[in-house]
Amino acid sequence: MLLIFDCDGTLVDSELIALEVLSEMMGEQGVPMDVPSCMHAFMGKHNADIVSEIERLIGRALPDGEGARTRARMLARIEVELQPILGVADVLRSIEGPRCVASSSDPARIAHSLKLTGLASFFGDHVFSAAQVANGKPAPDLFLLAAATMGFAPQHCIVIEDSVAGVEAGVRAGMAVIGFAGGSHAGTGHGAMLEAAGANLVAKTMAALPDAIAALRRAATPALEGAF
Repeated sequence: MLLIFDCDGTLVDSELIALEVLSEMMGEQGVPMDVPSCMHAFMGKHNADIVSEIERLIGRALPDGEGARTRARMLARIEVELQPILGVADVLRSIEGPRCVASSSDPARIAHSLKLTGLASFFGDHVFSAAQVANGKPAPDLFLLAAATMGFAPQHCIVIEDSVAGVEAGVRAGMAVIGFAGGSHAGTGHGAMLEAAGANLVAKTMAALPDAIAALRRAATPALEGAF
């Protein structure tokens, strides 16, 4: 089965950085939002959809250049603070089979994040961005593109996602989904939130992910159990 990994909050521990920057920017625009509120409104979505939601919330278009300033602020923090999710490299070394990344971030940011955290070699060119599809998460387009390009039917894919939008996208794509609740942004109720969104299983730590993957692989091939 094909493993489709989200990037931010699943492979790299970037979500809290992004949410803090968005929270600061919303306050500057006169609509204060704390980090949990920003998580609910923005996390896992494509940049264009985030901007549309921000403008809906503030009731006007963003000032010229504000998007670029916010992005620059975010990237400056990522350059200094970004870390891989604890234990992710060991897990990627241990699990077998085809894998890819499918992220709402733009291609340059995905590539840079994977390079900064030493994870790029685990995926090679098998990296997909919402910039390649018409509709970002929670639409299924990105996951369906990744599966088709990698040569897999949706029912032969497992999505690993930390956001409600991403879990919903995986479910809509007809794929099995593991909700990941091990990033620094994930509070005590995060796993339950992902389960409610449709995740088949939830991994609260990266160390728990291989067992979750194995369980879904077994569930997808029940006829093979006990055959040997």
